[in-house]
Amino acid sequence: MLRPAIRLIFGVLALFLLLEQTGQSTALAQSVLMGRASVVDGDTLEIQGVRIRLWGVDAVESSQTCRYGDGRVWPCGRQAAFALADFLGQRTVRCKRRDTDRHGRMVAVCWVGETELNRWLVAQGWALDYTRYSGGTYLAAQEEARRNRRGIWQGEFTPPWEYRRR
Repeated sequence: MLRPAIRLIFGVLALFLLLEQTGQSTALAQSVLMGRASVVDGDTLEIQGVRIRLWGVDAVESSQTCRYGDGRVWPCGRQAAFALADFLGQRTVRCKRRDTDRHGRMVAVCWVGETELNRWLVAQGWALDYTRYSGGTYLAAQEEARRNRRGIWQGEFTPPWEYRRR
């Protein structure tokens, strides 16, 4: 006769295997979210009512402006959000949770097909590597955007973390 503790362990394992086989694993449901996304701002999406902050990147704020090399001001924050929305279109976005931020948002790495959105935003010059959190994951993409004067690298800008501080 099995002891009650061992029976409980086997019962939990059997339930976990059943959930895995039916694709209803609670761990999976909590860590991956898929669907059509709406853009909240340059580094925040919403899928099925869930706000998702893109991990490791920091896009210029929606209210932020930048300066072209000739001194003209342009709404780079709005442009970053528009660029992301245009890229997403009506396609399905898949996000894998990395963390939860202090505002309760899911912090995730997201993809459209094989394209990682976090890296795409940095490579297009609409976001910066948020080294404090990313450990430098996107620094090479950032350097490429800077070198090719993409997005905010067309002129002068304030890093978004400094803009928010002001």
